[in-house]
Amino acid sequence: MVVLGSTGSIGTQALDVIAANPGGFRVAGLAAGGGKIDLLARQAADFGVDVVAVADPATVPALKEALAARGVHPEVLAGAEGVAEVAGRPCDIVLNGITGALGLTSTLVALRAGRTLALANKESLIIGGPLVKRLAKPGQIVPVDSEHSAVQQCLWAAGPDGYDPSCVRQLVITASGGPFRGMKREEMADVTPEMALAHPTWSMGPFITINSATLVNKGLEVIEAHLLFDLGFDRIEVVVHPQSIIHSMVEYVDGSTIAQASPPDMRLPIALALGHPRRLPGATPPIDWTKAHTWTFEPLDDAAFPSVALARHVGGEGGTAPAVYNAANEACLEAFLRGELPFLGIVDTVARVVEEHQVTPADSVEEVLAADAWARARAAELTAAHSG
Repeated sequence: MVVLGSTGSIGTQALDVIAANPGGFRVAGLAAGGGKIDLLARQAADFGVDVVAVADPATVPALKEALAARGVHPEVLAGAEGVAEVAGRPCDIVLNGITGALGLTSTLVALRAGRTLALANKESLIIGGPLVKRLAKPGQIVPVDSEHSAVQQCLWAAGPDGYDPSCVRQLVITASGGPFRGMKREEMADVTPEMALAHPTWSMGPFITINSATLVNKGLEVIEAHLLFDLGFDRIEVVVHPQSIIHSMVEYVDGSTIAQASPPDMRLPIALALGHPRRLPGATPPIDWTKAHTWTFEPLDDAAFPSVALARHVGGEGGTAPAVYNAANEACLEAFLRGELPFLGIVDTVARVVEEHQVTPADSVEEVLAADAWARARAAELTAAHSG
């Protein structure tokens, strides 16, 4: 298999799962952004990979030096093209754990090459929906997000004939609510990056953690569920579940609801994606049923967290609208982390960029990336005007 984004949260946990199952997998290639060269070199040495790619070409000399210091000399590729080339190398599974819109090209390359795609990079499906759906064969994409992995597991209970959308009333995607659950909009006016990075249940990278604080991540997951499971947005509900034990539920037309429960540990959905359709033993410790548990569910406060409703809107618009939503959010998130935009300004600015965008069909990578670039530039202009 190939692991893209190997030094990030998903990538490191995926390699933990692989290391815990000796003989089950061979890592043929790794790719990362280039910010953690020593870790990438150590991973390459530990797993004896054939090829390593870094998105930042400037880090190649340091990477080659770090690899040589460990006595290994894999092929080294660089740039977005190098990362995408790794995705197309001979293997059975490509785990795409790249963060953000940069993962689109690698997703398309892996699908064209006929690889099973373990997809953690939801953004590539969201912004390139028609392109990805056109290439993907049935069952070729296996979701890694805990929510969509949970939905898939619940759908396995649909019956002997497999998944039939007509027997599903709705999907129920759970959200922890993030660090600001229960707060009103005005109470979040002075939120700092440090506060937003303090997620109550999950340990994730800064990008996903901030998206969880604004609930943009949940909005993206609604669009992803729509694309993965071919259900309308009116049949995808979001409910706040602070304990993060129930990861999603499927409500069937006969009134039955099936839920998937497990501790909040990404190694479980990662292991299920890598071993699909087999389950890998010991991926994570199970729930301790000898202890008392209380699980609660609350409706989503759309006034305090408008990002999910906005995602439903752009998902319904289709075309380049989801790409603009995602790109504007990425730009605003980075501005927030730099102290150039207040917390509430993230989704407010995204909404304004979405409103200004003239939606066009997303029929080519060029069209998607052009919309992405426009959204980032417009978000930057609005951010500069705000900070000025």
